[in-house]
Amino acid sequence: MHNTQQLRMGYIWMICLVAACGGLLFGYDWVVIGGAKPFYEAYFNITDPALSGWAMSSALVGCIFGAFISGWCADKLGRKIPLIIAAILFTLSAWGTAVATHFDLFVVFRIVGGIGIGLAAAVSPMYIAEVSPAEKRGKFVAINQLTIVIGVLAAQLINLAIAQPVASNATLLEIQQSWNGQMGWRWMFAACGVPSFLFLVMMFFVPESPRWLAYAGKTERARKTLLKIGSQSYADTTLSDIKQTLSADANAQKVSYSALLEPKVKPIIIIGMVLAVFQQWCGINVIFNYAQEIFASAGFDINSTLKSIVATGLINLVFTIIALPLVDKLGRRKLMLIGAAGLTVIYALIAAAYGLGILGWPVLVLVLAAIAIYALTLAPVTWVLLSEIFPNRVRGLAMSVGTLALWVACFILTYTFPLLNAGLGAAGSFMLYGVICAAGYIFVLRKVPETKGVTLEALEKQMAGGDPLHAPTAQRVNP
Repeated sequence: MHNTQQLRMGYIWMICLVAACGGLLFGYDWVVIGGAKPFYEAYFNITDPALSGWAMSSALVGCIFGAFISGWCADKLGRKIPLIIAAILFTLSAWGTAVATHFDLFVVFRIVGGIGIGLAAAVSPMYIAEVSPAEKRGKFVAINQLTIVIGVLAAQLINLAIAQPVASNATLLEIQQSWNGQMGWRWMFAACGVPSFLFLVMMFFVPESPRWLAYAGKTERARKTLLKIGSQSYADTTLSDIKQTLSADANAQKVSYSALLEPKVKPIIIIGMVLAVFQQWCGINVIFNYAQEIFASAGFDINSTLKSIVATGLINLVFTIIALPLVDKLGRRKLMLIGAAGLTVIYALIAAAYGLGILGWPVLVLVLAAIAIYALTLAPVTWVLLSEIFPNRVRGLAMSVGTLALWVACFILTYTFPLLNAGLGAAGSFMLYGVICAAGYIFVLRKVPETKGVTLEALEKQMAGGDPLHAPTAQRVNP
C-alpha cells in the first residue's frame, strides 16, 4: 500500500482471527465424531451400517441447510449476525450431543451443529475477504483454513486424551459398559462448548463488513469501519470503489437467485461451484473420514491407527501454516495447479501400492504426502477464491451456492466411498480420485484466473469482462 493509505494491521488481525473462530469450530465439530464413533455407537447399540452412516453424516444435512440459508442471511442480516447465530448453534450442539440419552436426540443436535458449520463455512471467509486489504487478502482468508485445521487437530488430540485404552478384542457390550461408552464420548462433544461460547462473546466486539454496510445503504457506518481498518485516504479510496461497483447496477439492493443466472454472473458461479466440488472430490476428506478403515486395510492395528490419525492432523497443520504466505506470493492459480497435479501423482502411487500389496508404512507416507499437498494448495486456496471471485452485489447468494455445492459434494463423497471401496477396492478408488484431480488440473488451467493483489472491485470488473484469465495489471495493488 502507499504511505498515504496506512493500515491498522493489529485491528485487522484481531477481527479476522475472531471471524476465523468459525473455522476452528467447523473443524472440531466435523472431526470429533470420528473419535467418538466406537463409543456412542456402543452406548446407543448401533449395529446397523445404515444407522451408523446416518449418525456419521447427519451433520451434513445441517451443513447443506446452513449453506442454503447463508446467502439470504448474509445479504439481509449482514456478515456479523449470521456468525453470531452460528456460534449459538455450535454451543447448543456441543451441549445437546453431550447430554443426549436417545439416538434421535443425538442426531438432532448433530444437525443443529451442522447448520452452524454451513453458516460459518460460507460467511467467515466472506467476512474476512471484505475487511482485508487486497494485497494481504489471501493470507487473511487462508487463516480461516488454518483455524479449521487447528480445530481438526484439537478434536483428534482431545479424543485421544479423553479415550481410555481399549482392548483390540473388546466386545460391543464391554465398550458399552466402559467409561468410554458411558461418559468418554460425551466429554468429546462437550469440549467444543468452551470455544463455541468464547466465539459467541467475541463476535459482539467486531464490526460489520464495510462492503455489506455500503451495499445496505449505510455509507457512514461503512466509512467509520474503514477508518478503523486504515487511514482517511484508504477509507475514501475503498468506499469510492465500493460505491462505483454498486452504482453500476441500479438493482444492487434487490438481489434474488435469478441474478446468479445473468450472462455476466453465471460463468463465475459455475467456476465457483466446480472449485467447491473439486475441493471435496479430490478425495482428501475420505482419508479424514475413513482414516481408521484406510489404515486398517494398510495393516495397522487400532493403537497405531489412532497415532496415525493424529499424524495426519499434524501434517495438515504444519503445511497449512506454510501455505499462508504462499497464497499471496505464488498466487492462487499456481497453487491450485500444483495441488491438482501433485494429488494426481500421489493417488496413482497409492493405487499402485494397494494393487501390488505394498502396505503399512509406504501407504502411511503417501497418505501423509497427499495431506501435505492438499493443505498447501487446494484446502486454503479454494476458500480464498470463493470469497473473492463473486461480484459485490451477489456475493452473499453466490457464496451460499458455492458452499452448498461443496457440502452436497461432501455428502455424496462420504456416502459413495464405502460403496466405491467395496466395488473397486482401495486401489480402484484412489485411481478414480486421481482421474478427478487430473480433470481438476485441466479446469483450473483453462478457467480459473489469478486473483492475488487485485482489489475485489477491480476483480469484479475483470471477471465480468469475459476474459477472467487476464487481469489488467493497472488494477493490481502493489504491496
